[in-house]
Amino acid sequence: MATYDPFRELDRIVSGAFRAPSAAGMPMDLYRTGEQFVAHVDLPGVDPSSIDIDVEDRTLTIRAERATETADDVQWLSHERPSGTFARQLTLGYGVALDQIEASYVDGVLTLTIPVAEEAKPRKISVNHTGTPKVVESSVSGGGSSDAG
Repeated sequence: MATYDPFRELDRIVSGAFRAPSAAGMPMDLYRTGEQFVAHVDLPGVDPSSIDIDVEDRTLTIRAERATETADDVQWLSHERPSGTFARQLTLGYGVALDQIEASYVDGVLTLTIPVAEEAKPRKISVNHTGTPKVVESSVSGGGSSDAG
């Protein structure tokens, strides 16, 4: 027989209200390295075939589903792993190559590689000198001539 713990129920309600569902189900690290952005999204226990990634109007959306183990005769003692369908959206800037995004899923981690677009890569612009160099001559007088006499 389970006993009712009002503090446990209050903790569950408060933690659920202040936690974003997408962040709770899909923690992510995002960084830039050289000419690409890399996102690592934790999706442990997710069937790779349930992962759906699409880009529309510069918004990248990741959807995944984690099934829950349910049985009628189960009495949960702790149920902290979120289950169900999760979604996370990233707004991509204009400086990325949308047609070259790659995704891989290894050991419960989804890795997205988002290359920087060619036109957004920093470039060095050389300055060309045009025309001929001008030499400025100066005449220094040595004190002038003296007429003696």
